[in-house]
Amino acid sequence: MHSVRRARECDIPALMALLTQVNLVHHNGRPDLFKGPTTKYAEDELRDILANDETPVFVCCDEDGRVLGHGFCVLQHSGGRLLEEHDTLYIDDICVDEAARGRGAGRALFEHILAFAREIGCYNVTLNVWHCNPGAMAFYEKLGLVPYKVGME
Repeated sequence: MHSVRRARECDIPALMALLTQVNLVHHNGRPDLFKGPTTKYAEDELRDILANDETPVFVCCDEDGRVLGHGFCVLQHSGGRLLEEHDTLYIDDICVDEAARGRGAGRALFEHILAFAREIGCYNVTLNVWHCNPGAMAFYEKLGLVPYKVGME
């Protein structure tokens, strides 16, 4: 049984471990772009992120309270001359521990994030997937996501 909740400061060690796993996937796929074992945030940056309502972070836990995965989100406001005004919940990072994959934690995280976005009135939920991460692409497609733009180099 999985439960999903907002991340707390006590979750920082687990978040750091998961962020390292995410970085390694990207480093292994694109070592020309991504540095070796590291994380995109330092612990003090995580404290600030966790305290900010514009950057909600969610964790999926098992029945013993162990963090199995995380979802870092950013509330984005758009609009202007070309675009209709709306709010988007951008999933900046989603990861399930390698040892816990395939048991529903990722789906539970995504469904919770989607419900949260609806609750706060977001128009959509978006994310980016690196081409060198086909497992993530397959996971998101299985959840019903479809590409809305493509980045090329």
